[in-house]
Amino acid sequence: MGSQEVTTASAWQGMNITVAGLGVSGISAARALAGLGASVTVVDGGDSPAHRERAAPLEQQGIPVRLADAETLPEGTDLVVTSPGWKPGSPLFLAAEEAGVDVVGDVEIAWRLRGQDGRKAAPWLAVTGTNGKTTTTRMLASMLAAAGLRTAAVGNIGTPIIDVVLGDDDAYADLDVLAVELSSYQLHWAPSLRAHSAAVLNLAPDHLDWHGTMEAYAADKGRVYEGNQVACVYNAADRATEDLVRGADVEEGCRAVGFTLGTPGPSQLGVVDGILVDRAFVEDRHKQAQELAEIADVQPPAPHNIANALAAAALARAFGVPPTAVRDGLRAFRPDAHRIEHVADVDGVAYVDDSKATNTHAAEASLAAYESIVWIAGGLAKGATFDELVTRSAKRLRGVVLFGADRALIREALARHAPEVPVVDLDRTDTGAMPAAVQEATRLARPGDTVLMAPACASMDMFANYNQRGDMFAEAVRELGAAGA
Repeated sequence: MGSQEVTTASAWQGMNITVAGLGVSGISAARALAGLGASVTVVDGGDSPAHRERAAPLEQQGIPVRLADAETLPEGTDLVVTSPGWKPGSPLFLAAEEAGVDVVGDVEIAWRLRGQDGRKAAPWLAVTGTNGKTTTTRMLASMLAAAGLRTAAVGNIGTPIIDVVLGDDDAYADLDVLAVELSSYQLHWAPSLRAHSAAVLNLAPDHLDWHGTMEAYAADKGRVYEGNQVACVYNAADRATEDLVRGADVEEGCRAVGFTLGTPGPSQLGVVDGILVDRAFVEDRHKQAQELAEIADVQPPAPHNIANALAAAALARAFGVPPTAVRDGLRAFRPDAHRIEHVADVDGVAYVDDSKATNTHAAEASLAAYESIVWIAGGLAKGATFDELVTRSAKRLRGVVLFGADRALIREALARHAPEVPVVDLDRTDTGAMPAAVQEATRLARPGDTVLMAPACASMDMFANYNQRGDMFAEAVRELGAAGA
């Protein structure tokens, strides 16, 4: 079957499909493919009570689940459908390659399944990048909805795209357009995907333990531009994103559209005197500019979030959304928790939760939003280095509080590039470190400062996820405020 699109349900009848992974996307794929008549087996390396609990409903539907064995390819497999996080070098995939069996992801399956059962095959507006994907995708969906379009924000954002394309939920029936967040993992396994328009927001080292090299990571991000029909949206401040556009094979007439925090040139969106403006989707882009919204319409109005808004606006405008809907969509949008979320002011100090800043690029953007900061950081570095982050942010740091498994990497970068900044190294990786970190940060802070938790690291050494990390920070700050009341 290769990477060709499949548009009829009958093509799946009788296929032997192995689904790798018992997570949300794996379960979604298994149910959808079994419903189309495929013979599905799910494999997963785990065998915990949680795994068995997730497996039980599938087995009740007649879908066998093989736990504690994710390395052996089931006999007779015609296609492997993988969950996003499985590495290309996994033994199961090597066995599939040796057997001549394709490996694809849930996004690829969703792309092949669109338009089934007489449903409208809604165009996809795709968003990827190292940071800002979820916010931009949700902003885009808000703009599309403000234009009166039936839409949904799907994909890596948390809603399995297969459920939307093929599910029974009436809320997803006959959608006009999808706002699709895509990770580098998902793009790696989606060779057939061809979006209406797509954006790469930024590129910085991340997930290199999965991709192997920065070049491979960037190449997978760049797949989002392949076959674009109307616009390839890139970040004018990040040359690597523009280079990906130049290398893409797109439909005839598809345009490169940049976004910038400065004054836009032709075929760009940007900012002029506090106004978000469009010089790409106007009749004469060399002489005209269309006002879209004010910076005050973007919440929070941090520089990187304004960039997110411009990228979302570019995709919305590529789909024909009027300027008023861009403005109204931004005004209606509310960011998710743990994304530069103001928790409280205590004794003249602002406390901000950006637990979602799980890599250096995101942390740098967060640090750039404030002038005088006590920075709480640390966790799992995922192979990252911190010299560039510290060098660029040093002048803003009043002090730093470190915790987590790889905190020494940040401490050493601070010693090299910001030796004058006071550093508190909490030698602990338990969840109780969070209240202690907030207390130490409070001791270092002065009125007018911001205590910013932007860890620049993943959370799993100490917390279940970044949400729990952010919740514990907010709880510690509230206790701090109550104690001072």
